[in-house]
Amino acid sequence: MDLKDTTSEGSMGSLEPSSIQMFANTSSLHGIRYIFVYGPVTIRRLLWTLAFVGSLGLLLVESSDRVAFYFSYQHVTKVNEVVANSLVFPAVTICNLNEFRFSRLTTNDLYHAGELLALLDVNLQIPEPHLADPAVLAALQEKANFKQYKPKIFNMQEFLGRVGHDLKDMLLYCKFKGQECSQKDFKTVKVRGKSVCVRFTSLTLHSLWVRGKERLTLGTSIHGVCFCVSLQEHLEGGREKVYFPLL
Repeated sequence: MDLKDTTSEGSMGSLEPSSIQMFANTSSLHGIRYIFVYGPVTIRRLLWTLAFVGSLGLLLVESSDRVAFYFSYQHVTKVNEVVANSLVFPAVTICNLNEFRFSRLTTNDLYHAGELLALLDVNLQIPEPHLADPAVLAALQEKANFKQYKPKIFNMQEFLGRVGHDLKDMLLYCKFKGQECSQKDFKTVKVRGKSVCVRFTSLTLHSLWVRGKERLTLGTSIHGVCFCVSLQEHLEGGREKVYFPLL
């Protein structure tokens, strides 16, 4: 091969479009085919380049602004207030999450159910007594004294009814629409696990029946229900009274 043939092959190779030029000519992206063209740099090529880069820059700026706005978690809350002449009385439900009353436990209860209550171990001994409250520990040691003790018959149903929490002992004060109410106005509606839930169901005090639903007329603050209950912390000695109104 002589020098003339080599020069001809090099000239033909330089005339072939590059990969980027081939991609630009076949791409549907507007304007890119006028930027990556074969030949010298012209004014038209520069203008297309400026227009393309500027458009791409504006797109990125606007997109970044929207992305930042999205991650700022903007939200709008709209509240519409509607005044009603009558309102369906809301169901007030109280759930006692405590399982048993420590003050009602007896020696016989601990003998048969002490391990079930996690108060005693399998050997009827108090586990980790150093972690217990001194007052509770003293009461527990007195009740868990099984020396010369003769166990009696144990009935789980009787145990739950006697040791479980009773609304009669917890309800200190109740008033609905200005009139007194009592534990009789509450109904056990659901037992969740070992906890008991009661619901205020007495809607006969100056209430109105509308299409089978109990409704009460609102006008002053006396139309709400307010009651106070006495709370006992689970497995704690002593009684703690906490009062709270539900309006």
